[in-house]
Amino acid sequence: MSGVHDEPTGMFASPHASAMVPRVAMLDGFVDAASVCHGISVLDLEPLTVVRVDTRNSVYRIVVSQRTAVFVQGGQFFPEASAAHLAGATFGGSLLKIGWIGVGMRMEICGDDGPIVTSPVRRITVERPHDNRTH
Repeated sequence: MSGVHDEPTGMFASPHASAMVPRVAMLDGFVDAASVCHGISVLDLEPLTVVRVDTRNSVYRIVVSQRTAVFVQGGQFFPEASAAHLAGATFGGSLLKIGWIGVGMRMEICGDDGPIVTSPVRRITVERPHDNRTH
């Protein structure tokens, strides 16, 4: 990849464009930034695991169904628990870390009304499903 990278600002100037692009909008910058974010992969969670996600503007309660299929409640778009797909985490551009919820990143959730992108995640709390077997 050719172009000029300004290390102190994290901006990248493409030789074909006159504007500076944030480093996280470029693939290598996104991978570097996403790899150091504290977070969880819903792909690693057991079904019925409850995840509370506090974003800058809302609180979401996510119940894992299977893989990235979830039930989500919270924010203005999910006032009631709704079946959805947690696509992953983004810094607001077109790049996405699949099935991931990351602090400092935004969640992309696909519901009946299409995809929504949340404000940046501030805190993630995981509640493991209870073992209800009789001993």
